[in-house]
Amino acid sequence: MKKKIVDRYEQTAEGRVIIDVAARRVEDLYEDFDKTAPYHKKDLDEDLVYYLTECVREIGRSEFVLRFVFEQFPSAEFMQRVRTSVHKFFMYQRERELAAMKKMLRTSVTLFITGIVILGISLWVNHLVEIAEQEYFLNSVFAEGLTIVAWVSMWEGLATFLLNWAPHLYHVKLYRHIAEAQVLFYQPSPGSAGQNIKLDEGPGDLTGPE
Repeated sequence: MKKKIVDRYEQTAEGRVIIDVAARRVEDLYEDFDKTAPYHKKDLDEDLVYYLTECVREIGRSEFVLRFVFEQFPSAEFMQRVRTSVHKFFMYQRERELAAMKKMLRTSVTLFITGIVILGISLWVNHLVEIAEQEYFLNSVFAEGLTIVAWVSMWEGLATFLLNWAPHLYHVKLYRHIAEAQVLFYQPSPGSAGQNIKLDEGPGDLTGPE
């Protein structure tokens, strides 16, 4: 199934999947709420970010490149800005995900340790209730309540870790792969049915469509 999905994408001569992004101009790649910010500090358009992340999810572990197609072919300066923007934006997302992972880990450890402490207290209270000459109902309820709270706290800490660690780790790797992907630029020639007349490969040695 994964191979069928990858086969729907165009590929470079080396077999890397090409994720195409078409726009009228470079400015369309960015959010427009801050007109004064330089391009490398602007947020990428939300739809573009969703499209790129979903494409990378879809192709799985396949190697890929990002290829931008503009009606107005950008200058070398703008191409470098786009490369810088993509890299910095997704590295920023990666850092946010790492921060969220650390926060989740602290929460899990805190809940688990709190549960252990409460469990120790509940065992001590249960012991006092057992050795007491008279066993009171409220004392028994309190002791049992502490035990339940302890197990709930430990389970919550463990469940938080087990359920959230893998998704956070996946997103960290996903954003890093996009940030480090090679960015290509090309412009179809008018009336050439998608044939390429301009290609900028940037770093590396990739062969674009001819």
